[in-house]
Amino acid sequence: MVAVAFAQPLAAGPPTVTTLAVEIVRIDVDDGRRLDNFLLARLKGVPRSRVYRMLRRGEVRVNGARAGPDYRLQRGDSIRVPPHRRDPTPPTGRPGSKLAEALRAAVIHEDENLLVLDKPSGMAVHGGSGVAFGVIEALRALVGAEVAAHCQLAHRLDRETSGCLAVAKNRRTLLELHGEFRAGQVGKRYDAIVAGRWPRGARRVEMPLARVLTTGGERRVRVRADGEPARTDFTVERWLGDGAATWLAVYPKTGRTHQIRVHAMASGHPIIGDEKYAGPDIAKKFGHPRLLLHASELAVRLRGHRHRFRAPPPAVFKTFRERLEHGG
Repeated sequence: MVAVAFAQPLAAGPPTVTTLAVEIVRIDVDDGRRLDNFLLARLKGVPRSRVYRMLRRGEVRVNGARAGPDYRLQRGDSIRVPPHRRDPTPPTGRPGSKLAEALRAAVIHEDENLLVLDKPSGMAVHGGSGVAFGVIEALRALVGAEVAAHCQLAHRLDRETSGCLAVAKNRRTLLELHGEFRAGQVGKRYDAIVAGRWPRGARRVEMPLARVLTTGGERRVRVRADGEPARTDFTVERWLGDGAATWLAVYPKTGRTHQIRVHAMASGHPIIGDEKYAGPDIAKKFGHPRLLLHASELAVRLRGHRHRFRAPPPAVFKTFRERLEHGG
C-alpha cells in the first residue's frame, strides 16, 4: 500500500514579497551538500535563476571568498547570503487530482526512510518557471506536515527524463545518499534511443563538461577542455530500423548536469526528442517529440544494506521500436 495521502489544503492568499538583509550562516556540522542545493533549500520562494545569478556574480561568499555552485559545505564554513526578494508563500491550494494520481501510481518503493518514484516525463522535480508544483512540492502538499518538513530530493532528473527518482524522508537518509553519490557508489542505468547506428559493443565517453549561458540567458552544458571531468559508458542493446536508431543501455559514472544528453550528442548520436541539444529537426525526423531517455535502475546503500530499484522503460520506447522495425 502507498502511504501517500492528502494533507489539509494549503492556505490560500495573495503572495507576500519580502526584502531581506544580508544573512551570515555558519555551518556547524559536516553537511556535505553542494552550495547551490543549500541555497535553493534555504531561499524558498527565490527563483532558481536568481540563486544561480547570485553565485555567478560572486554575491554569495564562503569564508569571505567566491565559491562555485558545486562547492561542498564543511563544518565551520561561514556563508554570506546577499539581500534578496522572495515570495515566502508556497503554491496556493493543493496539487490537482491528475498530479496526485500520477504520483501515487509512480511510487515503486516506500519505507520510513525513502520514497522512490518512477517519475513521468514532463513532470518537473521542482516548481518554478511557470510550474506551480514539481514532484517535491506536490509530495509536500500531499503527505502529512511532519513528513513534508523532511522530504528532500536525493538527486535530480531533467523534466523531460522519466524514471527512478529517490526522495529522502529524513535528514540522516539524505546525508547518507549524498555521501553515496559523492563517492560514486550509486549504481545507475538509463535506457536511451539515439539517432543513427551506434558502434557495436561497449563504448566509454570521457569528455569534460562546462555549464554556460547562451546569449538568451538559457543555461546549457557544453564539452569544454576546462570543464568538470565526466564519464558515461554506453552499450548497444539493439539497432532499430536498419540502423536508423539505436537502443542503448547507459551507465553514467559521474553526475554532471545533462551529461548523458551532451555525451550522446557529442558522439554524433543525439537522443531522439532532445530538442535542447539537437534542435527540433531530430523530433521532426522521427516524429517523436518526447525525449527517449529513462532512468531504469538505481542502486543505493542505506544503513549498511544494498537496495536496487527498477522502473522498466515506458510504453513509448516499445512503440517507437516497433514502428521503426516495421518500417514506420
